Amino acid sequence: MSQSRPGDGIRVLIVDDEKAHAQVVGETLERQGYECSIATTGIAGKRALEQDEFDVVLTDLRMAEVDGMEILKKARQAQLDAEVLVITGHGDVKTAVEAIKQGASNYLTKPLDMAELRVLVEKAAQKRRLARTNRDLQRQINEKFGFEGVVGSSPRMHEVIARLQSISPTSATVLIHGETGTGKELVAKAIHNNSPRKNKPFVAMNCTALNENLLDDELFGHEAGAFTGAERVRKGRFEHANGGTLFLDEVGDMPMNLQAKLLRVLENNEVFRIGSNEPLKVNVRVVSATHRDLEAAVADGTFRQDLYFRLNRLKVKLPPLRQRREDIPLLAAHFIKEFNALHGKSVNGISEPVRRAMAIHEWPGNVRELRNFIESMVVLDLDGVLDIDDVQDGDILPRIGASAPGSGSENTLVGRPLAEVERFYMERALDLTGGNREEAARMLGVGERTLYRMIQDWKVQDKIKEAMGKAGGDLAQASADLGMSEKALARKLKKLAMVGGDDAEGVTEDEEA
Repeated sequence: MSQSRPGDGIRVLIVDDEKAHAQVVGETLERQGYECSIATTGIAGKRALEQDEFDVVLTDLRMAEVDGMEILKKARQAQLDAEVLVITGHGDVKTAVEAIKQGASNYLTKPLDMAELRVLVEKAAQKRRLARTNRDLQRQINEKFGFEGVVGSSPRMHEVIARLQSISPTSATVLIHGETGTGKELVAKAIHNNSPRKNKPFVAMNCTALNENLLDDELFGHEAGAFTGAERVRKGRFEHANGGTLFLDEVGDMPMNLQAKLLRVLENNEVFRIGSNEPLKVNVRVVSATHRDLEAAVADGTFRQDLYFRLNRLKVKLPPLRQRREDIPLLAAHFIKEFNALHGKSVNGISEPVRRAMAIHEWPGNVRELRNFIESMVVLDLDGVLDIDDVQDGDILPRIGASAPGSGSENTLVGRPLAEVERFYMERALDLTGGNREEAARMLGVGERTLYRMIQDWKVQDKIKEAMGKAGGDLAQASADLGMSEKALARKLKKLAMVGGDDAEGVTEDEEA
């Protein structure tokens, strides 16, 4: 019999209204390395199941108020995976059998045989360890291959994942469109690994990586002697992907004559090696990707219209990162976990200045740029928190907000009044969110009502500045143009630090209004 090891994480709840008996059982199991909790009433046992998690529940059947059957029922409701063992007297074996029908793993009879107790608890613990291992493996598989690997909780990414769930089980060709760095190959792998072809090859080919002749050879292969240096038969990517999926990245850059060959393959499911007249049947699902506007390419004659229609039967459009900014914290946490494991680091947080910088950066390189940024910070970090001191020269933070709108690039926000800096970043957030106050407020970490109030204040300030400018600084003329008293205007100006102000003294709220 294998023994539990101290610290292996198996937690046992013992529910028994005979306190001395419960303590003996607990001490016996703790010597085996289990972490034990004791409840000496059924009520306390139910409360423990509501408040904490356990791997094994060991409960007496006969207890006052709340008996073992109720404990079993509660354990099944609150903790579906917990293994439940019941303890009964010799005269209540029928009740124990009923408990097993209701979901108990096994039963023990009093007086307890401690050797039998250890064996049954260890069997229950082994089942929990196995379930935990399987769950972890499934999570790892999902993170690497499933839709969970396509990280995002924004509405736009929910739409993408829902579309992938519909598309993946089919064999139809798919065209993935998205800017560079949006994760097109990751999506192609998710389609493959959630399809009936998942146990067959996934083969990727970048259509911009090779010149035309080499690309032809890579895709279709060649016969021995087909050209100088072709000493043996070589299979192309289509043959390697037979039964599986071929991913053609940046298909929009494929040369025109190869587009014709690709179209024939899609229409006839057969390829010709270079130097051969004999067709080879292939069964390949083609998933292609591009950052180009293929409809425009068709219009200007650089992409075949018939091939476009073949590839575009099902389309997945990946949004750029700047259009799903709410996913940035989730992606950052995902990458931190990845690079902690890869580089042996223990980063567990991101400072607020870096979070804000990440929230308003444009991310022209999309998810790939964010991934590279996080990796460089994780590698440089020494204190477990990604902060400004972990940012490399030339990385995103020095570029963000380098100058206020309309100012020269040499005029940074450093040294400017806090209100001016605050307004700059709030206007920037509103610009990035298309004027969506709710989204901008969430990005900035303030309440929507607070942001609305500040916007109204800015509008008043702008009106006052405009009126003062038109009046050439004449307080009387400006106040007349604005329809307020001179004292009220003077008070507003004092708040704006535009003028000093004995004139503002004694202004009442009614006058200001």
